[in-house]
Amino acid sequence: MVISTTVADCDQDLLYPTFASRYVTISLPRFKMPDQAIPKDAAYQIINDELLLDGNPRLDLASFVSTWMEPECNKLIMSSLNKNYVNMAEYPVTTELQNRCVNMIARLFHAPIGEDAAAVGGATVGSSEAIMLAGLAFKRKWQDKRKAQGKTCDKPNIVTGANVHVCWKKFAVYFEIELREVNLKEDYYVMDPVKAVELVDENTICVAAILGSTLTGEFEDVKLLNELLTKKNEKKGLDVPIHVDAASGGFIATFLYPDLEWDFRLPLVKSINVSGHKYGLVYPGVGWVVWRTEDDLPKELVFHINYLGGDQPTFTLNFSKGSSQIIAQYYNFIRLGFEGYKSVMKNCNENVTVLKEGLEKTEKFNIISKDIGVPLLTFSLKDSSRYTVFNISESLRRFGWMIPAYTLPPDAQHISVLRVVIREDFSHGLADRLVTDIIKVVHELDKAHPVASISRAHDGMSRQDITRETRGITSGIC
Repeated sequence: MVISTTVADCDQDLLYPTFASRYVTISLPRFKMPDQAIPKDAAYQIINDELLLDGNPRLDLASFVSTWMEPECNKLIMSSLNKNYVNMAEYPVTTELQNRCVNMIARLFHAPIGEDAAAVGGATVGSSEAIMLAGLAFKRKWQDKRKAQGKTCDKPNIVTGANVHVCWKKFAVYFEIELREVNLKEDYYVMDPVKAVELVDENTICVAAILGSTLTGEFEDVKLLNELLTKKNEKKGLDVPIHVDAASGGFIATFLYPDLEWDFRLPLVKSINVSGHKYGLVYPGVGWVVWRTEDDLPKELVFHINYLGGDQPTFTLNFSKGSSQIIAQYYNFIRLGFEGYKSVMKNCNENVTVLKEGLEKTEKFNIISKDIGVPLLTFSLKDSSRYTVFNISESLRRFGWMIPAYTLPPDAQHISVLRVVIREDFSHGLADRLVTDIIKVVHELDKAHPVASISRAHDGMSRQDITRETRGITSGIC
């Protein structure tokens, strides 16, 4: 018996392969919602194909953010994606895990709390939110004190180095605070504690020190800052505290440089932020902020709600927040422990050494970053007359590497650098490969811009003019 069939009788999915369906052979609207629904497999394929054009996160050496976690932790993350952390009554275990993380971090940073006492702090979306919250606490404490003294409180300021992350500038603008920056200088690319203390006055809500500069990875001298600021406070009758932005370096210093005094061991340090999604080894985004004592966080900034069930204290800029990264942080803490974290950080430092030694052998670069700091390498060209670090950065993209090139802040803006951030998933092999690819790019640029032709073409021009014109020719920037 023969059964006759037609197209209408058959499953359309069997007749039309994915890349021959009408949904991938026509263009869907990009800036407005489509009128009709499309099959889920077509939607997946369309988006997945576009994402192929993104870079490889493992080769994104511009970012401090973690790009790898263990498969077991990935399972925990996936199973908790639908949990809204703010609903503490509904997810009490997740809340407990967050509290455990806060206490672990506070004790790592030597908070003066008893063995059974609870630390003061919380999880944030990242260090940017953590810094906003810490800054608001300082502002409110300063305002309350000024009001009690019968003084004006309309001109608060905060003292930082010019090397601070942009989130500090945002904080100053968003919350109407004067940002007093200590300019950098050649061969000294972090805040000078002496100059910082000179900028302090009765309107200073805090001095922000950076443990791990975004630009060079270097740790600022928080101990010296504490000593100098203590003396000025006593002399001028002030009470200016310190906040440590340890977004990048908090976990590094704790595990690799345990004798370095930068945290709550210093009396003026009242709050610290650290990024769980950087060297806390968690995917984005999770940050942490901890205070020295309960008195350092004004109670009026903590809100209490009951419309999600039970009394729930909250001190965040946003309301809803995913639970998965908090759970992932707790996983890492108990999975790795102190020795595990120390091993990861030590390995990162060793890979920096591999990269540094490879670049030094080329005799083309000056190493800017210091040996003690975040595991990254910042370096500049010894000779930028024919091509620049911007040309090198652009050329490395064809090998898949994403390495930023930028100028340093005032008064070191005449220096242009490349920066490579070494993370947990960057191996010795990748370090060797990167050195090889940098050498290839440099040789190609040397051939494309020989010294002799530059000299003849620009006879009589200054070195600065040659550099400017060459940059325009090779990068398309006029």
